[in-house]
Amino acid sequence: VKRVFINDKFEDIMPRWLKFVRGVVDSQDLPLNVSREILQKSKVLSIINKRLVRKSLDMVREIEADEDESKYIMFWNNFGKYLKVGVIEDQRNKDDIVPLLRFTSSSSAGEEYTSLDQYVENMKEGQKQIYYVTADGKDKAKMSPAAEKVRSRGYEVLYLTEPLDEIMIESVTEFKEFKLADVSKEGLDLGEEDKEERKKIEEKLNDDHKAVKEFLEAALAGKVQKVKMTDLLAESPAALVQSAYGMSPTMQKYMKAQNVASGGSDAGMMGSFNQAVLEVNPAHPIVQDLERMIGSGAEESEEPKNFATLLYDVAALTSGYDIEDSGDFAQRILSLMTTKANDDVKDAEVEATVVVPEAEATVVVPDVPEVEETV
Repeated sequence: VKRVFINDKFEDIMPRWLKFVRGVVDSQDLPLNVSREILQKSKVLSIINKRLVRKSLDMVREIEADEDESKYIMFWNNFGKYLKVGVIEDQRNKDDIVPLLRFTSSSSAGEEYTSLDQYVENMKEGQKQIYYVTADGKDKAKMSPAAEKVRSRGYEVLYLTEPLDEIMIESVTEFKEFKLADVSKEGLDLGEEDKEERKKIEEKLNDDHKAVKEFLEAALAGKVQKVKMTDLLAESPAALVQSAYGMSPTMQKYMKAQNVASGGSDAGMMGSFNQAVLEVNPAHPIVQDLERMIGSGAEESEEPKNFATLLYDVAALTSGYDIEDSGDFAQRILSLMTTKANDDVKDAEVEATVVVPEAEATVVVPDVPEVEETV
């Protein structure tokens, strides 16, 4: 007897990450007296499973190799998440799945994607790592001060914009002998300097700006683990980064949502948030203004304290974190705007009190000939 129908839905024959694949398995080696227990003990099932995975990957590679790139883009948009799950769960086939992954990056325009192979091909000479940043979307990833440190030096940054990406990327520690580096972690190595030389530069920056560093650490006690000066930031005044084992803002949001959904509280999550490190750019005008306030002996007043807290809030927002107290944040913004408005009014009053001397004017009246009246 040939081609006897056995089962139309057998979940264990394919791994979970290939559940989107549909097909028919034709085998002469499966026993007709089928039960779950018998099939689980059958070596034939294991062989079929391996062959199905291999055939599925070959099918995906064929779509990827097609001259019409839009076909693979369409496939990725529909089933890309399944491949990411495969990287997490299928360690045996992980190395075959990773080249099929697609990401947006700092070098891709619009909705274009790039692969890790393309990233390695376009790497700058001397680049030793593959850089990535996690965020809620591409626009927020572009705003990240942490990514700015790498982009300003001409390196491409991969944008990981889904919570699943961060879990997945932990399984991909390196690709083609290049390690993957999260730019939002403390101690980012750009490979441009010797580690000892970099350490000396940071120590000198911290010593030169010791007053503002200590002031920020005191003003932000309980909010950050520490404050450090850096020359890696190009445009932003400050960035909030995590320690080597801290959770990114995207993962913190995901964990908080999971905790609340299970009936817990997100209060316990603040421990990981407090592991953040505030990196400050001493060359930025805002930081220099704060340093001037401290140098003038006004560190005990409210203005520099509000200034420091606002600097932290802005760094948190641009780095992807949520503001804990939005009302307090709004009050600080209004206070800053009121101070600026009062200063402008005072300047206007000073300008109004300045007396401008009037210039003496000489009016020349031409002689008008008299007209004789005739009666």
